[in-house]
Amino acid sequence: MLNQFDWKIRVYYEDTDTGGIVYYANYLKFFERARTEWLRAAGISQQVMVATHARMFVVKGTAVEYHNPARLDDELRLTVVVEKLGRASVVFAQEAWRGEQLLASGTIKVGCVDAQTLRPSAIPDEVLLRIQAQ
Repeated sequence: MLNQFDWKIRVYYEDTDTGGIVYYANYLKFFERARTEWLRAAGISQQVMVATHARMFVVKGTAVEYHNPARLDDELRLTVVVEKLGRASVVFAQEAWRGEQLLASGTIKVGCVDAQTLRPSAIPDEVLLRIQAQ
């Protein structure tokens, strides 16, 4: 499962601190948006998943390293790679790049839970197949 998904974003004023540098926590937002676009590209709607299967994805853990700063108006390329796919979880490797310069890298663990009880639950088979096909 090493297919890489790329998604581009622009850094806006709201993403930066007073020095015009991207605030560190915003990389988690950028990574979240890239994973959401990755799901859409796979044909997976999180709203439909809740309505049809009563399941949803939640972030269980994150680890992010910061290598270089992004600045106001930079165009970033965010990458998403499935590192590990379990029956009820997905581990993603994600990176933020400006051109050929790595800005941030992270590992994000996402769990599938029952939408009502929030207890761990198996990823629905059709969703699992779409993830495997990515």
